Amino acid sequence: MILSDFDLKAYLSSKRLKIEPLDPLIIRENGLDLRLGEQYCELRSTDEILDPYIEWDPEKFYRCEKANEYVLMPGRKYLLHTLEYIALPPELVGIVELRSTLARLGLLIPPTVVDGGFEGQLTIEVHSSSFPVKLKAGTRFLHLILMKTTTPIERPYEGRYQRQRDVMLPKRPLEYP
Repeated sequence: MILSDFDLKAYLSSKRLKIEPLDPLIIRENGLDLRLGEQYCELRSTDEILDPYIEWDPEKFYRCEKANEYVLMPGRKYLLHTLEYIALPPELVGIVELRSTLARLGLLIPPTVVDGGFEGQLTIEVHSSSFPVKLKAGTRFLHLILMKTTTPIERPYEGRYQRQRDVMLPKRPLEYP
């Protein structure tokens, strides 16, 4: 069951769903429009091999900055984050989509799921357009659709990215198996 604006307001009022800062304008018909934060990280182009199973230097693979506005250059990939810090109760799961206005500019994001029990700012990979696109912090850029599970989640999310803030680069080293 996808939550409507009525359901979202009830969850927020009950404090089961937490959004900080909460601007009532982000509550939409069937989800939340999350806004763009200030930090961005560009994935660097390099021939160096990143072995995620050992310690590695993120500066060799990412260029991170904070700015009120920035330009996504053609054909590149970036990590962006939400302004909002969210906390989902264990019975809610989210699916993140790029707002259609930004998709119409040629921006893309891979499928992204927010697990029940997750808490933090979302880090999202964005594939840039075929032309430069300027973005400003505070812009509504993601649509978070929340769904209620049919049964309670037995093990809510408590993973490596719990309570993240700003852009969170991949944790090092990657766990195996």
